[in-house]
Amino acid sequence: MKVLVVGDWHSDLHEQEVLRALTRLGHEVGEFKWHPYFSFEPHARLGALVKRVQNKFVTGPVLTQINRDFVAKACEFRPDIVFVYRGTHIEASALQAVRAAVPGCVLVGYNNDDPFAPAQPKYLWRHFMAAIPHYDLMLAYRHANVEAFRVAGAKRVELMRSWYVADRNYPVELSDEERAKFSTDVVFVGHYEPDQRLDYLEEIVRQGYSLRLFGPTKYWAKPLAQSQLLRHLAPTRMVWGTDYNRALCGAKVALCFFSKLNRDTYTRRCFEIPATRTLMLSEYSDDLASLYIEGVEADYFRNCDEMIDKIKFYLLHPNVAQKLAVAGHIKVQRAGHDIDSRFKSFLALPMVSERKK
Repeated sequence: MKVLVVGDWHSDLHEQEVLRALTRLGHEVGEFKWHPYFSFEPHARLGALVKRVQNKFVTGPVLTQINRDFVAKACEFRPDIVFVYRGTHIEASALQAVRAAVPGCVLVGYNNDDPFAPAQPKYLWRHFMAAIPHYDLMLAYRHANVEAFRVAGAKRVELMRSWYVADRNYPVELSDEERAKFSTDVVFVGHYEPDQRLDYLEEIVRQGYSLRLFGPTKYWAKPLAQSQLLRHLAPTRMVWGTDYNRALCGAKVALCFFSKLNRDTYTRRCFEIPATRTLMLSEYSDDLASLYIEGVEADYFRNCDEMIDKIKFYLLHPNVAQKLAVAGHIKVQRAGHDIDSRFKSFLALPMVSERKK
């Protein structure tokens, strides 16, 4: 089949991995990226400001050009499927134009954020929300969005969880030099949100355990500066590629917190951490507990005291920790949480698979 992957493409973690997976599965894949439309020359300060405003508020002549070019790309490529990843910038009129120009093309929307969450800015999601009834299929990242998409007018909704990427997320052995950079009792890789995570991380340090923290500098800078217990961890940095695996594999326990902004009950790291054969200790949810058996393939905490108790237990019993890490690694592979398996399931959906005929 011919699949056109459409998205912002500001990093290689999302749309690019979708493209790679579909290519590995034997399909002809085209791409349409809108992030380059907002690039600017370093000296053009006014132009940069204008483009940033248009991108942030999803409005203006650049948005018009993006949608015009998207339709043109679809007309040129003639896809069987258009897969729109987080379609904040794709308007309903553009989808209608593609449907008219490429009869039989299946329009699919996928989004890892929660556009229905109360804290989400309405201006960012207004085009996405208006376009929902014009997709043939909406893929919901979380259970909470399945019914929300239906209420918003979606023709059909299916749950599609996130994934790990086999050639990006895997166990690594650290050299002596790498151990100096990454070895720790506990690691958290992720962004800051104003929930309980700062208090929990402070308690880990207060109890005398070593902690490493990786994530976007600009979001962690202020809360870390205000924390006497954690300020030594600043500045944080992002870890990519093999360094991401090293950051996880260098820890005895890897923490997972859920985004409250997105009302998450699991995250992408719930697959990436076990994929590196590292013990995952996550916030508890019934949803995540349905994926990994508690105390067997991963472990969970429901409050700060339980988190500390379990960290203490696993650090005192490294053989038990390793047993869980291995079991989690086996589970994430056998259960098909890799991206290729996800897209095999997606392509097997009746309305999608019918395009093969």
